[in-house]
Amino acid sequence: MRISLRSWFAYLTPVLVVGLCFVSGFAVGADHPHYVVTNDDVPPSLATSVTFYTVATNGQLTMKTKILTGRGGIGGGYFAANRVTVLDSGNAECVYASDAQTGEIQGISVKTLEIAGHANGSKKDTGASNGVGLAMNAQYLYASFTDFSTIGTFQVLPGCKLKFVSDITVAGLQSGIVDGMVIHGDMMVVTYGDGSIESFNISAGVPVSNGDEQNSTGSRRGNTYPSGIDITQDGHYAIFGDTSPFTIVEVSDISSGKLTPTVVYRLGNAINSSNVLLSPDETLLYISNNQSGKLTAAFFDKTTGKLSKGCVSRALKGFVTDWSYTASLALEKTTGTGGMVYVAEFGAPSSIGEIEVTSSGGKCTLTESSKSPIADPNSPGLLSIGAFPPRPF
Repeated sequence: MRISLRSWFAYLTPVLVVGLCFVSGFAVGADHPHYVVTNDDVPPSLATSVTFYTVATNGQLTMKTKILTGRGGIGGGYFAANRVTVLDSGNAECVYASDAQTGEIQGISVKTLEIAGHANGSKKDTGASNGVGLAMNAQYLYASFTDFSTIGTFQVLPGCKLKFVSDITVAGLQSGIVDGMVIHGDMMVVTYGDGSIESFNISAGVPVSNGDEQNSTGSRRGNTYPSGIDITQDGHYAIFGDTSPFTIVEVSDISSGKLTPTVVYRLGNAINSSNVLLSPDETLLYISNNQSGKLTAAFFDKTTGKLSKGCVSRALKGFVTDWSYTASLALEKTTGTGGMVYVAEFGAPSSIGEIEVTSSGGKCTLTESSKSPIADPNSPGLLSIGAFPPRPF
């Protein structure tokens, strides 16, 4: 249930997810740099890296620089293990990226485009099996280490530095290991690789279970498993993108401070929906159809939490011939429907798809840019991308 270089041309059974986390975003201004960032996840025979792309006013990407981060990538793993996360809070402008094999987390200054700090958890906090996912707020960064299914807590320090606090061991109801992870306010929501989901209270820093672990409604039907997660701006709903033979998304009302049974939405027939990302105005949910090479946009009602069918792109350029999976998503803008949608394309080498969005009167279109895809020659297996500045929630 992981992506590997050996299988990147194969259509696997439904695979798990990736994505990206954002903290405290602001609109882009004249004094704000504007980047799309990748975790290149290079296996240890070569140095791994993070690559920064500048974003032009028309949304087009141009490679700016590659920053070497060590020798710890694996070129694969869970789609939902978000290996890069972005902080834009006060004077803190940072990108954090994980190295799977060593478990090391690098802090990169957006102002200088240099590594400013790094940290490790305990000896068992590594992710050579399926990667190390990241989620954060302005005070703490959380890392999901897939080797021993632990979640590490790191205090955010000035200058993009981190200090390890402690870790906890977690497991799904069927002994699944930690997969997707996202935070909102004092709540962390986690998926496991067995169809179960759980939330934690992080008000004191270290996660404490809310006692609501449960199998999702979709997983109880036997062919769909929550992986990627997003949470609405007001914290009312948790949205799960599922590993599935169809485009399946599940929604849980979390306004009580705990997960409730999920409502299942079938939004199309494209294979897999392991990465999801809400538009800044919360009118559209973008869905990465990992094994069909497509992007789906579903209409979302942030008041009721209901989803309805929207539009689906064509298979993106180079699918199967040049790359084999779509993965995490990032957005050009921090307002409206987000402008251009950027899609990680897993290949050897990898690339980033650029998708133009229109939405009006209950109809939408997703059209690949004429200049897409943008090459990422630094990655032999791209799964995680992010944007700076981030979405405001």
